[in-house]
Amino acid sequence: MAFQWQTFKTRALTAIVFVVIMAAGLFTGKWSFFILFSFVHFGCWVEYQKLVSKFNPDYGQITPFHKYGIMVAGWCLLLYFTNYELHINDWYFTEIGLVLGAILIIVLPIVALIKEKVAFVKNMSFSLLGIIYISLSLGLLMYLRNHWNEENYRLNMTIPLLIIFTVWVNDTMAYIVGSLIGKTPLSPISPKKTWEGTIGGTILAIVVMVLIAHFTGRLSLLHTAIIAGIAAITGTLGDLFKSKLKRMAGVKDSGNIMPGHGGFLDRFDSMLFAATAVWFYVVIFLD
Repeated sequence: MAFQWQTFKTRALTAIVFVVIMAAGLFTGKWSFFILFSFVHFGCWVEYQKLVSKFNPDYGQITPFHKYGIMVAGWCLLLYFTNYELHINDWYFTEIGLVLGAILIIVLPIVALIKEKVAFVKNMSFSLLGIIYISLSLGLLMYLRNHWNEENYRLNMTIPLLIIFTVWVNDTMAYIVGSLIGKTPLSPISPKKTWEGTIGGTILAIVVMVLIAHFTGRLSLLHTAIIAGIAAITGTLGDLFKSKLKRMAGVKDSGNIMPGHGGFLDRFDSMLFAATAVWFYVVIFLD
């Protein structure tokens, strides 16, 4: 696969704008983090529903209440995992997410069964998959941002940033390495991905993250290397999963909000899988 400078330039310029927006959300505070990933959540859901509707036309016929209600139900997971850190007066987002989410989980299937009738099980299954794939993943990322007390507050910033930066570095390095020396296809699902690029991206992502950990001292080098490895590997699986959805839908990109990078799912697919995998590691070994 020849290295395409114009493609790389477009991706790089888009990435700069993307990084500026992301940085504002990641570093300003817990509110900005929540707002940023709430926006990402709904953007991913819109694209996910469009993809599913292309290879499963029945899903395109769900009622507006089902279509938007499932998005809000999923968003309730983000609210719930704010861990009582965000509130307006005495209205805590965690409690709002728990109550509203419980109501929607009960009401949505009932309304869908009454109004939609055909393909009920299949349509609800795709909606449940979206909850797990998008909402739970971002909810667990929110958990990692709001979990620790002030003594370990540095982990509230370090772990989410480690996940996000790892998948960015892995994605970029895998593209560069694969473009330069890639010869062996990784999977028929994504023909442009190569084993050389995948392995090179993973190794370089771990090296970069360990170097950052060495100079910042925010997390041990061992934990950093393991988490970076987990995020890089599962991030690649997340990218393949999204590629499978796009292949089934017969489209090149999940959206077009970011030139050279596609849509929300194209940009955050790796992070969705990585956040869930890293959450398990953190709960077992760092909690």
